[in-house]
Amino acid sequence: MGRAIHRTLSFGILVKGIFEVWGVESSYEELRLAIENYPEDRKTPYLSADSTFKVIVDCFGKGLSLKEQTERINSLDYIPFQGRVNLKSPQHRFWLIESDNDIANKLLLPAMQKLIFFAREIGLSDRSILTKFELSRRNYLGPTAMDAEIAFIMANQGLVRRGTFVYDPFVGTGSILVAASHFGAITMGEDIDLRVVRDGRGPDCNVWSNFKQYDLPLPIGLIRADNNSPPWRSSLKEIFHAIICDPPYGVRAGGRKSGGRKLLKGTKDPYIIPEEKRKDHIPSTAPYMFAECVHDLLDIAARLLVMNGRLVFFYPVARGECYEDLYPKHECFTLIASSEQILSTRWSRCLLTMEKTAEYTDKHAALALQKHIEFRERHSELLDEREESLHSLVFAPSKIDNGLNDKDALPKYRGKHV
Repeated sequence: MGRAIHRTLSFGILVKGIFEVWGVESSYEELRLAIENYPEDRKTPYLSADSTFKVIVDCFGKGLSLKEQTERINSLDYIPFQGRVNLKSPQHRFWLIESDNDIANKLLLPAMQKLIFFAREIGLSDRSILTKFELSRRNYLGPTAMDAEIAFIMANQGLVRRGTFVYDPFVGTGSILVAASHFGAITMGEDIDLRVVRDGRGPDCNVWSNFKQYDLPLPIGLIRADNNSPPWRSSLKEIFHAIICDPPYGVRAGGRKSGGRKLLKGTKDPYIIPEEKRKDHIPSTAPYMFAECVHDLLDIAARLLVMNGRLVFFYPVARGECYEDLYPKHECFTLIASSEQILSTRWSRCLLTMEKTAEYTDKHAALALQKHIEFRERHSELLDEREESLHSLVFAPSKIDNGLNDKDALPKYRGKHV
């Protein structure tokens, strides 16, 4: 049991701690009755005269002054504490936690009701890794570097453990692979931009230096490749335990694929790069539509993931729509989790976790090839069909009921208009 608790606290990025709850009620009067009725044999070992203790007051949804905290601690005088108070290193730590449902104006999900908890701390999660890996301390960053906390959450969703083989087809500056490597994974990445994966900002400021900064095992490889034209031989299957990525969907950076407009339109024939220019040649690229990007991602993941391997990636959605109808589907995958991250009043992004539950067959490969050809042939036409880009959806001002863009009437989150 102790090992399971330690493992949960080590990996549970969103877990605050594990507690033994002595009472949870909607008022302090009811809380008192609940604590008094809690079994004595469960309470006595932690209230003995030879022990030390501390009571911590916490609150979700609002702040409490020091005076208010002291008043709440004093209200627990009915609990027969016999030991001494030790604020620095107590043997036992007790928590008095309030949740407040009066937070509707903060764009947070409201609590179902106001609740008060009293609990004994069994253990707290180690969130020091978030401080250690926060982006402000990172040597090499790009405009789309994944936030450290979210990268660790994605690694957890992918069931990343020691020895698992993890792949990121949009590796960028390697934030997701850094988190996976911290959990003991063998990592590998791909990006279409040669300058990102090979050069960075110099020999001591690149993707590799991000791993060296934390004394983590280096990726076994970072390749310049195109998710639209993957470099894998056709017979290669089932090698990765998890594919974890943040596909480009056109908010901070638009997706690109190889070819260039003239090649895709057929006005220019494919060409061979001269040998003397291959080392530093930057191939022509064209816009990579998100729908095509997700199709390619699902196809390559269905082929390269082991059975029961996981695909974890973000998918943007406009708020107010039925998300389940919008999520991409594939016969080889079962959607097992969807976690919405609200980013503004107009849009969210959902972290999708899919598990491979069926083998990739020649039928799937044929359908994928057919779809790939369709995207290529209709490239220009599909670009013209886009009514509103996701970038404009995200950054255009919100409209209130009267149709005016009155900044003062826009909702705020942490002091910022959204």
